[in-house]
Amino acid sequence: MPSVAFYTLGCKVNFYDTEAIWQLFKNEGYEQVEFEQTADVYLINTCTVTNTGDKKSRQIIRRAVRRNPDAIVAVTGCYAQTSAAEILEIPGVDLVIGTQDREKILPLVDEIRAKREPINAVRNIMKTRTFEELDVPSFNGHTRAFLKIQEGCNNFCTFCIIPWSRGLSRSREPQSVLSQARQLVASGYKEIVLTGIHTGGYGDDLENFRLSDLMEELDKVEGLERIRISSIEASQIDDKMLEVLNRSTKMCRHFHIPLQAGDNTVLKRMRRKYTVEEFAEKIARIRQAMPDVAITTDVIVGFPGETDEMYRNGYAFMQQIGFSEMHVFPYSQRTGTPAARMEDQVDEEIKNARVHELIELSKQMQLEYAQKFVGQVVDVIPEKNEKGTYPQGFVGGHSDNYLTVVFEGSQELQGKLCRVKITEGNADGCRGQLLRVLDEALAPSVS
Repeated sequence: MPSVAFYTLGCKVNFYDTEAIWQLFKNEGYEQVEFEQTADVYLINTCTVTNTGDKKSRQIIRRAVRRNPDAIVAVTGCYAQTSAAEILEIPGVDLVIGTQDREKILPLVDEIRAKREPINAVRNIMKTRTFEELDVPSFNGHTRAFLKIQEGCNNFCTFCIIPWSRGLSRSREPQSVLSQARQLVASGYKEIVLTGIHTGGYGDDLENFRLSDLMEELDKVEGLERIRISSIEASQIDDKMLEVLNRSTKMCRHFHIPLQAGDNTVLKRMRRKYTVEEFAEKIARIRQAMPDVAITTDVIVGFPGETDEMYRNGYAFMQQIGFSEMHVFPYSQRTGTPAARMEDQVDEEIKNARVHELIELSKQMQLEYAQKFVGQVVDVIPEKNEKGTYPQGFVGGHSDNYLTVVFEGSQELQGKLCRVKITEGNADGCRGQLLRVLDEALAPSVS
């Protein structure tokens, strides 16, 4: 039986794509082995968000070549899309395929095996106008299923290279999304995470069908307990979506809404499509439609031209919003973007000091949000205890509002919907007490 090994860098979309590519290999009789083992084919799914991502991708490619010089080494993903020639210069690389045409990987691997000549299969992504259908019927070791509904981005923020590596926004056909959602539910998944490069842009290229319409249809899928959106822009939360949130019983009380900066001057230089006032108004409306909702966000610190006053404005704005968690990143120059060419770059020491300050603010807000729920009851789906994350005799998972909750129980609870009372709230997670298992396969109550 031929073997294949995968290594994935970057975002959730890349991990989804890798799972989809694995299905192609699996259907052709391949066995999946660990990346550090000897394999017949190595596939590296690359990231190019930062220059560091490019460097890391090259390191992993060379590691695969050293592991088995006779193996076929294939490279896909964002770095492959933008820098195919650069990758093919690495001795031992056989195939570069980018962020489209992944269904052709197996025939190309067979061609390389026969001729042993490298192939550059990368096409101009900016000419692509259709969504690439790649189904994933199951996710090994995961109790939440990811469902890719969208590809590409039309925003062209000044710090971002992604539109050039993923192309313009393309939406998956609604019936295809619903069909895979039903398939995932039939496979035992109770929670589906809608994901994409710019998920909120779903429907931009469809006629009279937006993300809110898709959410309404998914809400009707029998057996589906939770629907979560991986990320959405504040500017894309409209009245229709707020109506859906207000009446849905399945939409999770959690939204990841990237802020990036809390000062209007910085937002304008980033080419973001909102002001802080508009952002705050959207958050207030979401909280009105869905009380106790968790709002997580991304923040870029030290963007070119960010003065101390602008940073302080942002800090105060983040305090005012009261996020449940912030993912904080120092600005990193990405070659090929307008921001990398801006002259007023911020000193690295200043950036690092600001990052640490915002991380501390995030921990404080996480603690405040978690402690609000002490004594309350939430539903938790326990996840696989990878790397011994939870103590012996305990299980853990996420509530619908994305609290990490750990409680006493056996691994039989993995993937089951459990009703849990929060007994302790901490910045890095909550402790709870199991009250009841909401799954017919197990006892309906726990004393």
